[in-house]
Amino acid sequence: MTLQKVAIVGRPNVGKSTLFNRLVGKRLALVDDTPGVTRDRREGDARLGDLEFIVVDTPGLEVAPERALEGRMRRQTDVAVDEAVACVFLVDARAGVTPRDEVFAEILRSSGKPVILLANKAEGAAGEAGVLDAWSLGLGEPIAFSAEHGHGMSELYTALEAILASGDEPAEEQQGEADADEEEGWDSPLKPLRVAIVGRPNAGKSTLVNRLLGEDRMLTGPEAGITRDSISVEWTWRGETRDWPVKLFDTAGLRKKAKVQSKLEKLSVADALRAAKFAEVAVLLIDAEQPFEKQDLQIADLILREGRALVIGVNKWDLIEDKDAAARSLREQADRLLPQAPGAPLVFLSALTGRNIERLMPAVTKVYVDWNARVKTPDLNEWLRAALDRHPTPAVSGRRIKIKYIAQVKTRPPTFVAQCTNASELPASYKRYLVNGIREAFDIPAVPIRLILKQPDNPYSDG
Repeated sequence: MTLQKVAIVGRPNVGKSTLFNRLVGKRLALVDDTPGVTRDRREGDARLGDLEFIVVDTPGLEVAPERALEGRMRRQTDVAVDEAVACVFLVDARAGVTPRDEVFAEILRSSGKPVILLANKAEGAAGEAGVLDAWSLGLGEPIAFSAEHGHGMSELYTALEAILASGDEPAEEQQGEADADEEEGWDSPLKPLRVAIVGRPNAGKSTLVNRLLGEDRMLTGPEAGITRDSISVEWTWRGETRDWPVKLFDTAGLRKKAKVQSKLEKLSVADALRAAKFAEVAVLLIDAEQPFEKQDLQIADLILREGRALVIGVNKWDLIEDKDAAARSLREQADRLLPQAPGAPLVFLSALTGRNIERLMPAVTKVYVDWNARVKTPDLNEWLRAALDRHPTPAVSGRRIKIKYIAQVKTRPPTFVAQCTNASELPASYKRYLVNGIREAFDIPAVPIRLILKQPDNPYSDG
């Protein structure tokens, strides 16, 4: 049975993300003293005692024009409330009830959803008056609460139990499903493909995610740096041969390190990098009018050094006039500037208009399959003999370096170990020759390939 959703709502900086992190048991949402950190709604699997549900962290409620950034954030909260079976409304007990709290209490009452009122930050004498003040909102008895210290969790459990217990899935059944998912192979139709959308600020990442999903799931707009948290959304892509469950990660824009000064932006960047590292495929979104800037190349290098598969999405393609000439130039630039991922797929698209958007996921799944490629050891060693015959290894101090054997030791990315005498002396250029030879012979373009040279043990050495 599908778990029910509970939305956490309230003004900015009342502790919604802190409560979200406590309920999911992880620091998924960014938390900072700056008001308005959360801008998109974020979902997570929550557990409170024997209750299991999906908790939704929402942007802080603001009174603002609909077209303004705060107004667009408000729509994210409205959607969360519509989808939830209950709302947890947080007020700041230290600040007391404000006029904005009263406005939003009326909005929640009109929604018809059950509302649990938490007077957060109620620890100590300073919060006692605020708890009493919260009665004035007309939402029933407020719970004296501290999201930071965990006070009031048992009262929250009691309030949620009547709403959620009847609709929850048994824990044993869910655990069985989780165990089954762990046993699935990389190509299992049940295992979600983790795809991170990364790039510089204002490259169109959130717009692309919305276009793929077919809904305004992510907050977008002309302002650079709207996205702060890395938000994951589960989705199913209908491929030609099969359906692919996908977990999409929308990430904050990555600026040059020297320009990242504020603590909040540093947290956002760290969150985006973490999403890229834990993804399986990273889509680097670049601006067609300003392609392959230094920051784009640094992001691509980071992705490849982490061993992730790479797809380059060239966004804002609708603004380019001579598309054929631009495509040829960009392909040449990609091959020249990213030699560590020759043949990395370029998808020319417009997230705003939807042009060529259908080409992105076929490219993503293709590099994902290549990222999981496995080559048989006999085929590898047959190729190695031919490669050594074509270009013998160089000699060091009058003795030729010998490569005797090669085998693949892991996938994701494809990783090979070769037994090599004087391994430390083999030139980097010859190692590149071998890696490129593996790519060409076994049709593994674009993805990172790791070749480890291992010195064979000398049975006559001491020790």
